[in-house]
Amino acid sequence: MEQEVIESEMVLPTHLSFKKIQMYEKYPKGQARGRHWKHLKQIIQAENYQNYPADEPNYVNIESPPSMHPRKQICDITGFEGPYSDPRTHLRYANTEVFKVIRSLPNEYVQRYLALRNAAVVLK
Repeated sequence: MEQEVIESEMVLPTHLSFKKIQMYEKYPKGQARGRHWKHLKQIIQAENYQNYPADEPNYVNIESPPSMHPRKQICDITGFEGPYSDPRTHLRYANTEVFKVIRSLPNEYVQRYLALRNAAVVLK
């Protein structure tokens, strides 16, 4: 049966219409690939931001007013939202398992966690 296939001399076309064209066939070496990334300076020059009103937000004036929402409290151990705070160590925690871990930490580790948060608390 293999000899029948070999003897039939079936010729396949080089490009099948239902297959995707490979990138190296579509874009030979040295040709651009179509998508060009722009730096911020190029975007600013292209968009003519000096013609926009001063109060309209854009890339040039990205300053924003402070948020009206309260800051989220983050758990010092896990990084999840931590709505609770330990009254003894002043560390924030997310659940009871983390609270048990906080209570088992030595004071030097608690001080390091507080230093990461920039909380100037001296434990006694």
